[in-house]
Parts: sequence; structure tokens; C-alpha cells
Amino acid sequence: MLKLSPFLLAIGYALVMYLFSSWRTKRELDERSTELADPKLKKLTDHFAGAVGVPAIKVHIYEIEPVNGLAAPDGRIFITRGFYNKYRSGEVTAEEMASVIAHELGHVALGHTRKRMIDFSGTNAIRMALATIFNRFLPGLGVVIANALTALLASKLSRNDEYEADAYASALMVKAGIGTEPQKSLFRKLNILTGVGGGMPAWMMSHPSTDDRIRAIEENEVRWKLDPQG
Repeated sequence: MLKLSPFLLAIGYALVMYLFSSWRTKRELDERSTELADPKLKKLTDHFAGAVGVPAIKVHIYEIEPVNGLAAPDGRIFITRGFYNKYRSGEVTAEEMASVIAHELGHVALGHTRKRMIDFSGTNAIRMALATIFNRFLPGLGVVIANALTALLASKLSRNDEYEADAYASALMVKAGIGTEPQKSLFRKLNILTGVGGGMPAWMMSHPSTDDRIRAIEENEVRWKLDPQG
């Protein structure tokens, strides 16, 4: 038990840090967001609500400029003011914006917030274990190597979540009668909208590349056509 205590402490520390980060994020969102009131987008989210059998789906505007969408730890859905401005200027269609909302709904429905807490705690314990092992052979470099390896693991886990949320969004878009084309068309323009290039290797990224995401959506479409119940 004494040998395990450092790892239990690492998991406990990661859990406390995650909960603190979630609390801080919630406070930030409470202070800097308002409920979205856009008739065209509401009409589309009402289709989503009907598809999943809930009265309504609320979306909030987070008053920051970076183009992004997010699902808060408490289950609320947000799009940033910067993203909403792209929609208002015509750079993003209502259907494309709806695909972002559907994606964030996927994170909520699939329990990714809770999963990330577990992943974060687990990778922190793995980091500590690897640092202990590597330091025996490479003093001073063990922590660096452990940090690099666990960062790759965390990125892989994050990419898996994104693929799952994309698949959920595709299914929801189809069920709501919108289809997946807006989802794919948004991905094709995403790098320009966000100002993020493709210079980083895919295995280091927290999100899959846009080409890989589109490919995965199209593979899902083929599979669903072959097996409508799948």
C-alpha cells in the first residue's frame, strides 16, 4: 500500500486540479455569457430537440473572440462570440453553425466531461510512474520523457473523443433532416476560420485533422447505408 501511495496521491492531485479548473471555467462562463437568441439557429436546434425528444436545446454565447464551440462541465453548450460573428457575416451558414452545436451536444451526451476527468487523473498517474522509471536510467531526463509520452497519450484520447462527437453530430444532423454536408463544409473552411495551420504532426494534435474528420464522417455514412440499424 505504501508503494502505491505516490500514485494515489498523483491521481488525487489531478482530480483536485481538474475540479478546480472546472469550477473556474464555470465561473468564467457564468460571468461572460448570455443565452443565444437567434431565430434561424433556434429553428435548427428545435429540430435537434425533436430528434432527441427534449423540449428545447439552449445555446449560449461566450464573449470571447477565438472561433470555437464548447461543452461546459455542467452540460451547457456554448459558441464563442467570434464564431457567432463569422455566422452573422455570412462566412458560416446557419446549418454549419448547427453542426457545431450538434458536435458539442455529442460531448455532453457521450459523457466526455466525466471521461476527461478520469483520463486526466489516469495520465497524471502514468506520468509519475514513467518519470520514476526513466529517472533510474536517465537522471534529469526522465520527467521530460514522461511528460512527452503522456502528452501523446492525452492527445490520442482527445482525438478519439472528437471522432465520437463528430459521429454523434452526423447522426443527429441526419435525424433532424439537415444532413451531414454542412458539417463537412464547415470542416473544409475551419483552418481559415480559426487561423490555425496544419504544421503540427497529426499524432501531436488534440483534434484530428480536418481531412481525417471528413473521411470519418463519410465512412460512417457508407456504413449507415449498409446497416441502417447500426
